[in-house]
Amino acid sequence: MRLGKVMQYVRQLSSYVLAIVIGVFLSGCLQVLPSQADPVPQATISQVPTPPTPTQKAAIQPNSFVTAAVNRVGQAVVRIDTERTITRRLPDPFSDDPFFRRFFGENFPQQLPPERLQGLGSGFIVDSSGEILTNAHVVAQADKVTVTLKDGRVLEGQVQGVDEVTDLAAIKVNGKNLPVAPLGDSSSVQVGDWAIAVGNPLGLDNTVTLGIVSTLKRSSAQVGIPDKRLDFIQTDAAINPGNSGGPLLNDRGEVIGINTAIRADGMGIGFAIPIDKAKAIKDRLIRGEKVAHPYIGVQMETLTPSLARQNNSDPNSTIQIPEVNGVLVVRVLPNSPAAAAGLRRGDVIVQVDGQTITKAEQLQSLVEDTQVGQAIQVKVRRGDRTQQLSVRTGELQSASLK
Repeated sequence: MRLGKVMQYVRQLSSYVLAIVIGVFLSGCLQVLPSQADPVPQATISQVPTPPTPTQKAAIQPNSFVTAAVNRVGQAVVRIDTERTITRRLPDPFSDDPFFRRFFGENFPQQLPPERLQGLGSGFIVDSSGEILTNAHVVAQADKVTVTLKDGRVLEGQVQGVDEVTDLAAIKVNGKNLPVAPLGDSSSVQVGDWAIAVGNPLGLDNTVTLGIVSTLKRSSAQVGIPDKRLDFIQTDAAINPGNSGGPLLNDRGEVIGINTAIRADGMGIGFAIPIDKAKAIKDRLIRGEKVAHPYIGVQMETLTPSLARQNNSDPNSTIQIPEVNGVLVVRVLPNSPAAAAGLRRGDVIVQVDGQTITKAEQLQSLVEDTQVGQAIQVKVRRGDRTQQLSVRTGELQSASLK
């Protein structure tokens, strides 16, 4: 009897132990319902990714140096649209022909109806108040100038100053805190440096092309525009109509040149005015002042002994040339400083103010660096004699003069 009670007690105790074990097991395996869960720790919430803000997007690192350069300057590059009205007279044979007079009477029109011409170019802002640099030929004779910013704003532009000799012009728009393109140093540019052209070629706004600096100091005569006084930066970055006036950048996003010319017979060859040339006169253009350019009044070519011998051995040659290195005077312009000083066709300029001259571009640069009215000492070879002439520079009045 007593043994039975003991066995019953043991069975009850075993059941309790089993229940406790099962409870512990289930509490470790069963998941808690969301409604019963504790609040998610703050640290867990902060780890959830959120979309970047506009400020954070602006801080995203660019993919390349080109992207970085364009991001630095792109907002300051503008599109320039121009309009001008031209009127054309009828050819004299029509206006003077009695038949037309009888047919139309005395009210025969002397002029054709006015025609509106439109132009397109580029430019870049150099002052936050709205000063813009571009090419002179972009705004030449324009009656209306419209400037479109990259953000879509359209502003009326006023031409402040134009210098046809350097093909530079300044435009003003009414603005405040406008983006400005940083100006670099074109004297430090080397052949092989990266070159980035930004502008609106063929009306395709905000276009970027990449190349290298192909060569430096390419004279305007070599480029095919002898009426200018420039030594261009040559690049293979694509430059097309509409790019004129836009900036040429280095790999740091600094303006090193102003895109200005292309050759119709060349593929992948473009030219830009060195920015140092623009910096030297931009303030005067912005103030509307005339930029004076000294000249002596000769047409010239670089001469070498071999070229002189070729000329002298030609039985049809009209003049014998000294067989030396220098600058050959091809023509002396009438009523010019050179004519007044006694320079003649066939003279060879070999020195200016004691400095040896071997290239036409060198002579042009030396004259350009003088002041209007300054006397320069010119040594010339004339036949078998050497002469010293004093030439007082004048002010260039026509782009066709040298």
